[in-house]
Amino acid sequence: MSKVCKQYKITGKVQGVFYRRGAQQKAWELGLTGRVLNVGDGSVEVVACGDMEHLEQLEEWLWEGPPRAQVEDVESWDVPFKHFTDFLIG
Repeated sequence: MSKVCKQYKITGKVQGVFYRRGAQQKAWELGLTGRVLNVGDGSVEVVACGDMEHLEQLEEWLWEGPPRAQVEDVESWDVPFKHFTDFLIG
C-alpha cells in the first residue's frame, strides 16, 4: 500500500478546544505520521502521511473535532511525501 501526504486547513472554533491534541490522538490511532499546529489566523493546519484509507478516516474526524470545537470548513490538498517518524503537535 503506497503512502501519501495530505495537508488540511481547518477553520472555525478550533483553537483553545483541544483540537490539536484530539487530532494527534486520532492520527496515532490510525497509524499516521505528520504534525498539527495552530495558525495565526485562528485556523489549525495538519500535515498527515499514511495510506489513503486512514487519511480519509482522519479527515472525517477533522470535520467533527473534539466536543468543544465548531468546525466550519476543512480544506485538503495533496503535498509531496515527507518522512515523519511520529505525529507531533507544533
